[in-house]
Amino acid sequence: MISNLDSGVIALYFVGIFALAIYITVTDKQRGSSDYFLASKGMGWFIIGASLFASNIGAEHIIGLAGSGARGDMPAAQFEILASLVLILLGWLFVPFYLKSGVFTMPEFLERRYSSSARNYLSVVSILAYVLTKISLTIFAGALVFEVLGIPFWTGALIVILTTGVYTIFGGFKAVLYTDMVQLFILLGGMILVTIYGMNELGGWSGMMDAVDAASLKEGKISSQFWNLWRPGDDTQYPWTGMIFGAPILGIWYWCTDQFIVQRVLSAKNISNGREGALFAGFLKQLPLFIFVIPGIIAFALASQGIISMSVDDPDKALPIMVSELLPSGIKGLVLAGLLAALMSSLSSAFNSCSTLFTIDFYKKWKPQAADKELVWVGQLATIILVIISLAYIPLMRVMTESGGIIQYMQSVQAYISPPIAAAFMFGLFFSRINSTGAIVSLWTGFIIGGARLFFEFLVNNGKIAVGSSPLIESFVAINFLHFALYLFILSAIILFTFSQLRPSASEAQLEGLIYSRIGDKFFEAKRKDIILTILLIVIVICIWIIFSPLGIAK
Repeated sequence: MISNLDSGVIALYFVGIFALAIYITVTDKQRGSSDYFLASKGMGWFIIGASLFASNIGAEHIIGLAGSGARGDMPAAQFEILASLVLILLGWLFVPFYLKSGVFTMPEFLERRYSSSARNYLSVVSILAYVLTKISLTIFAGALVFEVLGIPFWTGALIVILTTGVYTIFGGFKAVLYTDMVQLFILLGGMILVTIYGMNELGGWSGMMDAVDAASLKEGKISSQFWNLWRPGDDTQYPWTGMIFGAPILGIWYWCTDQFIVQRVLSAKNISNGREGALFAGFLKQLPLFIFVIPGIIAFALASQGIISMSVDDPDKALPIMVSELLPSGIKGLVLAGLLAALMSSLSSAFNSCSTLFTIDFYKKWKPQAADKELVWVGQLATIILVIISLAYIPLMRVMTESGGIIQYMQSVQAYISPPIAAAFMFGLFFSRINSTGAIVSLWTGFIIGGARLFFEFLVNNGKIAVGSSPLIESFVAINFLHFALYLFILSAIILFTFSQLRPSASEAQLEGLIYSRIGDKFFEAKRKDIILTILLIVIVICIWIIFSPLGIAK
C-alpha cells in the first residue's frame, strides 16, 4: 500500500502536469485546427523525439515488458530494439514526403497518393486499432497498477481516463507534446530506481545472474532463456525468422504510417528537426530492455526467494508488486508517478490522434465549411465517445491476454492489421504504376484475412471451438503471428501490383511530391551529424544483439 508521503509525491506530480497543461492552454493564443491538432508545426527535435518515445511507452509497455522478463520471454524486447532501425527509416525516407505534402493525417496522405476510398479505409482501421490496442490496453494496464495498490480495477480505470482526458481535451496537441517531454524524465528516473533497488536486493549484477540461475532451476526453467533475444525458427512465440522478417512490417506500420506516431513529426519545424527527432527516439528505444525487461527478470528471482509475493502464474503483475513491496516510502510515490506518466502520456497521445482522425478525415469532409472552433469541439467530443467504446471492449481483451500476456496480445493484433497498410505505403512511395484499384483491393483483402485471424483466435482462446473439431481453423490460428504478418504482407503486395494493372496509373500531377522519383534530391539532404548518429545507432543495435545472445551472456 502507499503511504501519505507517496500520496503527496503523486499529488505533486498531478499538480505539476495540470499546471503545465493549463499554462500551455492559456498562453497559446492561436487556437485554430492546425494549432490544436499539430501544435502549429513549430516543434524542435528534442520535444519530437521525447514525445515519440514517451507516447509509445505506455503502462501496457512497462507492465507487459516487465511481465515478459518475469516470464522468460526476453525476445519481446526485440520489438523495442527493432523500432530503432524503423525510426531511421521514418527519419530518412518518410519524413521528407510527409512534411512536403503538408498533410494533417496519414489517411489524408493516402488519399493524395491513391483515392478518398483509401483514406476512409485507413481512418477506420486506425481508429479501430487504437480501440483494440492503445486506448483499451493502456487503461487495462493502468488499472492493473491500481489493483495491486488496493484500488478496485474499474475505479483505477476511471481515474486513468478522467485525469488524462481533461488536459488532452482542453490542451490540444501542444499540451500533449510538452507534458510528454516532462513525463519522459519522470518515467526514466522512476524505472532506473526500480532497477537499482531490485539489483541491490540480489547483490548486484553477478548476484542477479546467480539468483536467476537458482530461480530457473527451482521453477523448472532454463536460465539462458531469460538472457537470449533469439529463439529457433520453429518457436511458437518469437521465432528469429518472424523477428527479422515479420516484426519490421509491424514497425513500418506503427512508426512510419500510424497517425498516433507520425503526428509528432508532422509538427516539426522542418525536415531536419523531424529526422533528428526520429533518431533521438531511436536511441531512447534501446532503454526498455534495461529498465523494463530486466526488472521483470529481477522480479522473477525475488519471487523465487520469497522476497516479493509475485506468483509465477501472473507475471504481468511483476512490476507493480516490486514497486509496492520493495521500494521505500517517497521513492515508491516517485516511481508510481513515473508509471502514471507513461500511462497518461501514451493515453493522451491516443486520444488526440483519434480525435484528429475523426475530425479531419470524417467531419471536415462532411462539413468542409466548418469553422476551426467547431472542428476543435468535435475533436473533443470524439475523444469522449472513443473512451466509452474502449472501456466496453476491456472485458473481451482480458480474455485475449490470458495466454501470452499483454505484449504478445498487442503485437499480434498489430500483426493482423498492419501488413496491407505497410505494403500500400512502402510500394506506393516507389512505384508510380501502383494505383487506387490495387490499393483498395489489397487493403480490404488484407483486412478481411487479418480480421478473420483475430476473430478465430478469440474463439479458440475462449474455448468456443473445441480442440480437434475444426482442423482448418486451428491450423490457421496456429500460424505464428509474426510469420502470419509476413505472409499477409507478401499476399497484400501481390494483390497490390496485380490489380493495379487493371486501370491506368495516376497522372503526373497527382504523383508530384508523393513518390521518390518526383520529390527531388534536396529533400534528402542531411547534416553530417545526422549520418554519424544513424551509423552509431545501427552499431549499438548490433552490439545489443550480440551481447544478449548465445555468443554473449546467454550461454
